[in-house]
Amino acid sequence: MSLIAMALGCLLLTQMWPQEVDSKSMHVSSSNCCFKFAEKKISLQKIQCYRNTSSTCPYEGLIFRLKGGRQSCVLKKARWIQSYLKNIKPCLLKRI
Repeated sequence: MSLIAMALGCLLLTQMWPQEVDSKSMHVSSSNCCFKFAEKKISLQKIQCYRNTSSTCPYEGLIFRLKGGRQSCVLKKARWIQSYLKNIKPCLLKRI
């Protein structure tokens, strides 16, 4: 009986594990958390706006909305981010 319970538990855990994200989506989770971050500096001209990741996320980051509809996660502590934030506006929340 415990073997069946253990197997069922493993199956449930694998279903909850974050799936590998397509590189075109730039690693933005639907939960407003980022688990992978852009390694290279993003061109300022490509960025439309930004929003903070959720306060419940394990990493403090920003999600940039890029032209073309894509999004990209960046670490908030990256050196180039602070100068960018002076020139980029926060994303407005969509009202339903």
